[in-house]
Amino acid sequence: MKAHVYVSLKKTVLDPQGETIRAALPGLGFQGVQAVRQGKHFELQLNSGVSPEQARAEVERIAREVLTNPVIEEFSYRLEE
Repeated sequence: MKAHVYVSLKKTVLDPQGETIRAALPGLGFQGVQAVRQGKHFELQLNSGVSPEQARAEVERIAREVLTNPVIEEFSYRLEE
């Protein structure tokens, strides 16, 4: 089983890297983008034999305790067989 964890800044936190990308897009010929938020993607390969419930609990704990700064970041994830 594989877990995909997506970490991004909370909506209330300024994203200077995303704003820099958004500001550069018109100069590169892209006119249809109003906002950009950047983030991180992690792929976790889980041990075989882990139940979906165990996988969810473990991935949430890893994301909360290791992969994110809970003061400024939030996460989402999806599991894949």
